[in-house]
Amino acid sequence: MHIRKAIIPVAGMGTRFLPAAKAQPKEMLAVVDKPVIQYIVEEAVAAGIEEIIFVTAIGKRAIEDHFDRNFELEYRLEQKNKLKELKEVAKIGKLARFAFVRQSKPMGDGHAILTALPFVDAHEPVAFAFGDDIIDGKIPAFKEVIDVYNKYQDPVIALEAVPKKMVSSYGVIDGKKVTDRVWEIHGFIEKPEPKDAPSNLIFIGRGVLTPDLLQTLANQAPGKDDEIRLADAFMTYLKTGRVMYGCQFTGTRYDCGNKLGFLKAQIELGLKHPEIGRELKRYLKQVV
Repeated sequence: MHIRKAIIPVAGMGTRFLPAAKAQPKEMLAVVDKPVIQYIVEEAVAAGIEEIIFVTAIGKRAIEDHFDRNFELEYRLEQKNKLKELKEVAKIGKLARFAFVRQSKPMGDGHAILTALPFVDAHEPVAFAFGDDIIDGKIPAFKEVIDVYNKYQDPVIALEAVPKKMVSSYGVIDGKKVTDRVWEIHGFIEKPEPKDAPSNLIFIGRGVLTPDLLQTLANQAPGKDDEIRLADAFMTYLKTGRVMYGCQFTGTRYDCGNKLGFLKAQIELGLKHPEIGRELKRYLKQVV
């Protein structure tokens, strides 16, 4: 089936960005001139996604407002003849069809995915993305992942190769290489010690979930901290002998869930920005 829907959980508290995230969602923090979440939505839409289902929580209303029309703002921009700005603002609400559902309480990323399932048909595969990572590349990472799903018709997750010393912060795959950037996954370990890690390929928050994996997730018992985790469902699914695939995306990932990654995104995407790139480069040469 054509992948036309994506689930994006955005219910996290953003404690690493306090006090900046005290009164606004961390996903709405701007990188240059767009919030992080808009980069992720634009990537999904560029890959053919037509419907976005946000899983939100209390304090996340700004995300709903951002992807809605603001008639007063559009009217004022039109009156002031700021047509470029008007075009940019008006297109946001037209990127896709948006739905919003609240996660009743913080019970894990897997529970957040399950909260969105009333918007997904029973036999429908669905894409997903977490709200922290901007992936900048010529080909949308979402498209690379979806292309792998279209070929194998099994669940697919995005992968990134990292130094072995970093694997203890991520879910790590075990498997065999199928093509240059595609892996057949046979095992999944959550946050292993570097000496115990089967590879240096980590799970990045993009993927396609099939109906059978979603069923596994629906039956997944709560794990650590009494949370239902997507990583635990991956491990359960693989232990039954079924196969998942991993796709190493070609773009550059910016982990905007931490301060350093957020600052790297500001600088590197700022350097590419047509309005400020040249001046920013000149400034950086002066201060470095």
